[in-house]
Amino acid sequence: MTRKGRVERGTKETQVLVEIDLDGTGQVDVATGVGFFDHMLAQLGKHGSFDLTVKTAGDLHIDSHHTIEDTAIALGQAFREALGDKAGIRRFADASIPLDEALAQVTVDVSGRPYLVHVEPEGMAPMIGPEYDTTMTRHVFESFVSNAQVALHVHVPYGRNAHHIVEAQFKALARALRDAVAFDPKVHGIPSTKGAL
Repeated sequence: MTRKGRVERGTKETQVLVEIDLDGTGQVDVATGVGFFDHMLAQLGKHGSFDLTVKTAGDLHIDSHHTIEDTAIALGQAFREALGDKAGIRRFADASIPLDEALAQVTVDVSGRPYLVHVEPEGMAPMIGPEYDTTMTRHVFESFVSNAQVALHVHVPYGRNAHHIVEAQFKALARALRDAVAFDPKVHGIPSTKGAL
């Protein structure tokens, strides 16, 4: 069985291509024009062991918002497509990942129902590099969750450096998703009493 997703999304603001293989080896080819966001997507692919290709051309002459948002939408759509009917997967998973002084805790349910809880330390620096607005992290997860149709809880109880705080979240998300979509030999069919996810 091949668990791959491919989405092309075009608007007047962006052109996005996302390809993902859930059973890959962490090979990543990412170019959005937003350096820090590329770095975060690379963490997602590498630590999730997903083969991930992302190519985005956006209206960066305005700002990075549309580029980041539309990429996250397409990523969620591709992830959902790759999951198929979800038969045999673990469904639930969590990961706690430290990055120096920051700790990120992520819990995921590949439930078919989008929901996000996102908690970060207050007083974070507003920007990472010249293009990444740190308020976009929550919006990335909102966009991903609503299109992938997963329930996602992200909690960073402490951290000081904004780069570390955000990167720890993407790494923890990667590991939680990797475990949630893994096949469980004890799961037969759809992992739900409803018979569908």
